[in-house]
Amino acid sequence: MSATMRALICHAFGPIADLQVETVPVPEPGPGEVRVRVEAASLNFPDALIVQGLYQVRPALPFSPGAELAGTIVAVGEGVSDWRLGQRVLSFCGHGGFAEQAIVPAAQLLPLPEGMDMDTGAALVLTYGTSLHALKDVARLQPGETLLVLGAAGGVGLAAIEIARDLGARVIAAASSAERLALCRQHGAHELIDYSREDLRRRVEALTGGQGAQVVCDPVGGALTEAALRATAWRGRYLVVGFASGEIPRPPLNLALLKERQILGVFWGDAVRRDPAQHALNMRQLAEGVVQGRLNPFISERLPLQGARDAIARMAARQVVGKVVVRPQEPAGDGRR
Repeated sequence: MSATMRALICHAFGPIADLQVETVPVPEPGPGEVRVRVEAASLNFPDALIVQGLYQVRPALPFSPGAELAGTIVAVGEGVSDWRLGQRVLSFCGHGGFAEQAIVPAAQLLPLPEGMDMDTGAALVLTYGTSLHALKDVARLQPGETLLVLGAAGGVGLAAIEIARDLGARVIAAASSAERLALCRQHGAHELIDYSREDLRRRVEALTGGQGAQVVCDPVGGALTEAALRATAWRGRYLVVGFASGEIPRPPLNLALLKERQILGVFWGDAVRRDPAQHALNMRQLAEGVVQGRLNPFISERLPLQGARDAIARMAARQVVGKVVVRPQEPAGDGRR
């Protein structure tokens, strides 16, 4: 009789409510793969898109969502020589993390840094990797420049605040409530804008002496994009990170012309594939920042596997702050911690 495990399963692209925790066979690693006992897997906005068939990647059905994880290697496939049984690792695997065990290509593994716990490792790779790539590699943010972060209380937003501050920039955090802005302040934002009550463009201009922000980090899209683009300085850089609002904006391109602004796309996943050496360098920089206490991934909830489906639904409704970590090895329970 084959061994079994629990996993959150998506049988067909569609409503998040259709996801179910099921007992399934433990998968075996193929050539170039390892099997990881998943100790922690964190929730990201693409998890809500991928199960609905709205993401640019469509895994073969059935599959488990869960784009990043931390755990221990329990089996290795043919041809894997750089990794050993029992090694503690983290990975951005794209999907598969919301399960007690997951198959991960060996090329997508990183060692869990000494001094870092599993929850933090699972919460680090996508949001902090995206934000560091966006600010350092794409925008080339400089000390003394001003960064405006939209959706600043989300996972990418909080990571961008901490990384920008670590790079020596001044950070303006924009979010939709006083509670979310208080969290942004705790993570190092210098100035705050409540865009549910304040005019975003005018507040940015007031906070920058009419100059505007040199860099804008926008993981939200939607209605605020044009106002934020108008609030970007001469030769400023506008980072298109994602569309958590669900709306892909269409700002007038004359706004780029008028102040020689640059609109820059950020596709971290493909950048990792194209330049793995730079990705490894960035991850070492992030790990060092965490271990030294300069970077602090904010984990708002820790849930058993049974709570993953509802957390994905809340992520889709933009009701999540920081990072939610799922612990597949924990017994089912209803409470949030």
